[in-house]
Amino acid sequence: MNIIAIGVMGITAVLLAIQMKGVRAEYGTCLAIAAGCLISFFAVGKMKTIFDAMARIQDMIRLQDVYLSILLKMAGITYVAEFSSGICRDAGYGAIGNQIEIFGRLTILAVSMPIILALLDVLQGFAA
Repeated sequence: MNIIAIGVMGITAVLLAIQMKGVRAEYGTCLAIAAGCLISFFAVGKMKTIFDAMARIQDMIRLQDVYLSILLKMAGITYVAEFSSGICRDAGYGAIGNQIEIFGRLTILAVSMPIILALLDVLQGFAA
């Protein structure tokens, strides 16, 4: 599915959610969650292209597998944190959305520690 179709689907879901807020607000939130999940489903379909490109990059510059998996984990954590915090904000719980974003950032920092340590090892090797 292309970006135009996804954009139209998202705008349609938002317009329907706005209409439903007058009747029952929770229906609008459920519709927004369903639309977000459907868009995420189509986004997962694009992952094959990304994996193929990452494999080519890995072959070209001889990256270790662990660095590539960490990069993909970081992207996934970012996507899940943004999606869930956006849903919380739409439901009127901005404080919980902020906490999810903070937890996502801390998780990314924790996941990226092996890369940071490897970089420091390389820098220490140059300094010695």
